[in-house]
Amino acid sequence: MKIKTVNFVGSFVTVNSCPPPTKPEYAFIGRSNVGKSSLINMLAERKALARVSNTPGKTQTINHFIVNDQWYLVDLPGYGYAKVSKVQRKKWEQFIRNYLLKRDNLQCVLHLVDSRIPPQASDIEFVNWMGEMMIPFVTVFTKIDDRKYNKGANVAAYHKKMRETWNDVPQHFLTSSAKKIGRMELLEFINDVNGRFQKQ
Repeated sequence: MKIKTVNFVGSFVTVNSCPPPTKPEYAFIGRSNVGKSSLINMLAERKALARVSNTPGKTQTINHFIVNDQWYLVDLPGYGYAKVSKVQRKKWEQFIRNYLLKRDNLQCVLHLVDSRIPPQASDIEFVNWMGEMMIPFVTVFTKIDDRKYNKGANVAAYHKKMRETWNDVPQHFLTSSAKKIGRMELLEFINDVNGRFQKQ
């Protein structure tokens, strides 16, 4: 897939206010500071499509981008250790879960996991919840160019942890925004799913 155009559609705080669900949609989510904005910018080949910040928790809305006038890329708020109040964090979690459960055209969640660190409880809890709710997702390991990547040991540990509750682990991708690793693989995956959506 070649990305020709990417346009910002809007920021939303409820499912009902999101764009009409007529095109396939892919949501990006992960712990705060996982490298989500950098990955989105790398995929779109735009330097500032999604806002990159050293301060976790900057994304606080459901942000829609239309790609090639064919599908939506959705930037969701991160979860984890963002420095926000418990009330605000609970509000985020509620509207994120409402979106994931009620968005009819959502084809897949791209769940971002930091490849440099051991499995985190918040990540495992989140994917287990998606599994229980039958929300389709793939795992996207980020920052594999970093020296802390440790030859994939954390990726293997993450899959081992998942197998405690999963018979089969979901499809996964290894990515680096800095080195543009995994870009074509992710875009081809989205392109394949788009093809199935069009046949429905």
